[in-house]
Amino acid sequence: MTTTTNKKKYELTSTQNRKGLYQIKALRDIPRYGVKKGDLGGWLEGEKNLSHDGDAWVFGNVGVYGDAEVFGDARVYGSARVFGNAGVYGSARVYGSARVYGNARVYGNVGVYGDAEVSGNAGVYESARVSGNAEVSRDAEVSGGARVYGSARVTEGEWDKSPLYVQGTRHAITHSGPGEITIGCITLSLGKWLETYAEVGKRHGYSKEEIEEYGRLLGYVAQEIKRSGDRRHGEPRD
Repeated sequence: MTTTTNKKKYELTSTQNRKGLYQIKALRDIPRYGVKKGDLGGWLEGEKNLSHDGDAWVFGNVGVYGDAEVFGDARVYGSARVFGNAGVYGSARVYGSARVYGNARVYGNVGVYGDAEVSGNAGVYESARVSGNAEVSRDAEVSGGARVYGSARVTEGEWDKSPLYVQGTRHAITHSGPGEITIGCITLSLGKWLETYAEVGKRHGYSKEEIEEYGRLLGYVAQEIKRSGDRRHGEPRD
């Protein structure tokens, strides 16, 4: 994003961290976020990573690098990282230990926080929230008031409602994309899970009781998807 004003919002100091990123210092007040002229902020690879327009700001231990950019009125704070070709803008907030990377886009009145990750070509926008250890990746889009949280994994589809998420004893079950269910790090079709959950459970050291538990949970997931339809939990792209 090209700067359209002549007055810079910050400067890169000579202080570098172990990644070679430069700490920034405010050259003007940013009342929206309580930043005063002279305050130190987060860490950038270069001025391409934080626009001088708008009130966007990075705080504390934040690192923004690669071709990633924070602009508009977005703020990134805590120990969050934004890198690759990612963009964070609008009034978005990325904080905690969250990561936004790849070609991901986070914008609008969005919150990405905790240990959450948004990556690939994913988009999170409007008033959506991604938190906990959740991951939104590949070509997934999360919007509206959708919430992706806990250990949920969303990889495909357009989600304007929260994806179906059930926490089991060992791993969470997430309706991660149209026709797809993710348990832990394994994604299969619902039908395939119903056929093979016992075999997969044994292979991964699940007890008999845990395998029975996941059989029941998968049955519930199948009923809920049938009741509400696959469209409710993720619409494939045209």
